[in-house]
Parts: sequence; C-alpha cells; structure tokens
Amino acid sequence: MNLVDSSGWLEYFADGKNAEFFAPAIEDVEHLVVSTINVYEVFKRILVQRDEHSALQAVAIMEQGHVIDLSSEIALSAAQISNEKKMPMADSMIYATAQMAKAMLWTQDADFEGLENVEFRRK
Repeated sequence: MNLVDSSGWLEYFADGKNAEFFAPAIEDVEHLVVSTINVYEVFKRILVQRDEHSALQAVAIMEQGHVIDLSSEIALSAAQISNEKKMPMADSMIYATAQMAKAMLWTQDADFEGLENVEFRRK
C-alpha cells in the first residue's frame, strides 16, 4: 500500500520536477490510500492558487484510491507520534494514517525525512 503526502500530490498535479517520483504510487490506485487530511490540504491549496473546479478535479483523482477517514484511533496515534517526534498535527495524522494502513508514505516534506516506511525525495 502507498500513501502520498500532500506535497507529493501537489508536485504531481503541477508536473513539478519530482512528479515522476510520485507517479508510480499515485497511478497504482489499487494500492493507493489517501488520508482525509491530504484531501483537505490539496483541495485548499488548489482552490487558493487556481479555482474550485480545478480543486474538485484534483480531489476526484485522489478519491480513486481508498480514502481513510480520520478516526479516534488515528487521532490518538497521531498525538503520540506528534509528542514523540515533535511533528506538526497534520503531518502526524498523515503518518499515523499510513502506519494504520501499513502503507509506504511518499513525500518531499522534510518533516518525514528519516522516518520508517517513508520514501523521501528532497524538493
């Protein structure tokens, strides 16, 4: 299973220099899980930078994977991760979601660099 962080989704949608790094995980929708936090972050960024139609199109692509809603179990795990790793709330929720789904987390966000089960590519 794979979970792509918001930074990866945005890089992929913008066809940035790391888009090819994220493409295999994103395009393998059978093994793709998506955190609701990622849906929020990607929708908001594209809404601000472009428009609602573009943001909704991005979410439709994301929803081809299996969307995992934020649960109490994920929230509690995220709080522990945040406390231990001094990680921001959204990042800890994304990491907790990946762990619960037994997914590899794909990212270019330095907050995740060096963590277990993370494929990191420097921006």
